[in-house]
Amino acid sequence: MNLAAIERNCARLRAELRPGASLCAVVKADGYGHGAVQSARAAQAGGAIWLAVATAAEAAELRFAGIAGCLLVLGALTPGELDVALGADADVIAWSEEFVAAVADRAGEAGARVHVKLDTGMGRLGTRDPAEADRVAAAVLAAPRLELAGAMTHFATADELGDGFFPGQLERFRLWALALKAEHPGLALHAANSAALLRDEAAHFDLARAGVAIYGLDPFQRDAGERGLEPALELRSWVAALKHCEVGESAGYGRRFIAQRPTTLGVLPLGYGDGVRRALANNADVLVGGQRRALVGAVSMDNVTVDLGDPRPDNAGLGAEAVLVGAQGSERITVEELAKRLGTINYEITCGLSARVPRAHHRDGEPVADERARAAAGGRTGS
Repeated sequence: MNLAAIERNCARLRAELRPGASLCAVVKADGYGHGAVQSARAAQAGGAIWLAVATAAEAAELRFAGIAGCLLVLGALTPGELDVALGADADVIAWSEEFVAAVADRAGEAGARVHVKLDTGMGRLGTRDPAEADRVAAAVLAAPRLELAGAMTHFATADELGDGFFPGQLERFRLWALALKAEHPGLALHAANSAALLRDEAAHFDLARAGVAIYGLDPFQRDAGERGLEPALELRSWVAALKHCEVGESAGYGRRFIAQRPTTLGVLPLGYGDGVRRALANNADVLVGGQRRALVGAVSMDNVTVDLGDPRPDNAGLGAEAVLVGAQGSERITVEELAKRLGTINYEITCGLSARVPRAHHRDGEPVADERARAAAGGRTGS
C-alpha cells in the first residue's frame, strides 16, 4: 500500500473543492482494505481535516493508535456502541429525538457533537421528513451538553453520470440545510461522497466526505488516472510451484481447466480465503514475467493456477513475482478491471481482501516506520 499515493490523492481532491470547503477522508472498513490507521495518517498528511468511520469500534481503533483530529461515526449505534463512540471523542449522527435523548444521557461532562441526517433519497439512515430533521436539530440545541455540529445527507446515484436523481437530492438537501444554517451559522453542511465531489461543486458545501477516491479508485468505475488519482494498492504473490500439463490433464476442483495443448501451470499460494473471488476462475489475468497470464481453473481457498505457456519463459519460474493488482513492466491490472469482470464495484474488491493478506505499507517504495520494524523482526509482508 503506497501511503504517499493516498496523501497525493487527498491533496488532489482538496484542490477540487470550492473555496472554504474541507476534506473528510472516509477510512471505514479498515480503510477500504488498505489499513485504517495508516490510511488515516496519510490522509491527514494530505490535508484531510476530518476522518469518518462507520462504527464505534473503528473510531476507538484510530484513537488508540494516537490519531487526533475531528472524527465522525457515520453508522447507527447501540447504547453500548454509543458509549464507545463518545469515549473516542467522535461526533455522532442523529435522525430521531429518541437518539438525541440517549446521547444527552450518556454524554457526561465532556458533552457530545451531533450531526443531523436528512434522507433525501438514499433510503437508508436518516429521516425523510425535513420537519422531523428540524425537530431533531432543536432537540440537540435544547440539550445542555450537546452541540449541533453538522447537517448531512448521502447521495444514491452520484456515481451515475448524467442521471436525473442526483440533482433532485442535492436540491432537497440544499433547501433544508441552508435554511438551518441561516439560523446556526457555525453548522458544517456535508453531502458529497467521492463521486459528488468530482461531479458537482454545488455538492461540496462545507465538507466533502471522500472515500474510494482517496485510495486512488475511480468512483465512476473507469480509469482512476483520468481523474488524476493514483491507486495505492497492489496485490502481489509468487510462483510457489510449477506443474507441466499434457493435453487432457487438468487442474483444480471440478477440472475447470483441461489442457488443450502442452503447457506449464504456475501455482500461486492465495485464493478466496484471501479475497480472490471464485468468479475469477478462467476469468482474469495475472502478471508474471512482465506479461499477462490467464488465471485458469477454479479459484480454491488457498491457491490459484496461471497458464505460463510452453515453453515457459525463464522469467516466469519458481519464485517469480505474480501481480494480481498493480503494474509489472509495461502491463497493468487495475481493481476496476477486476470489478468489471465480476460485475461489481472496485471497492468491493479491496474491502474483500481478508485479514490473512499481509499489508506492507510504504511511501513510494520506502518502508514506513512500522514496516521497518516488522522487517527487522523477520515478519512477513504482502499487498
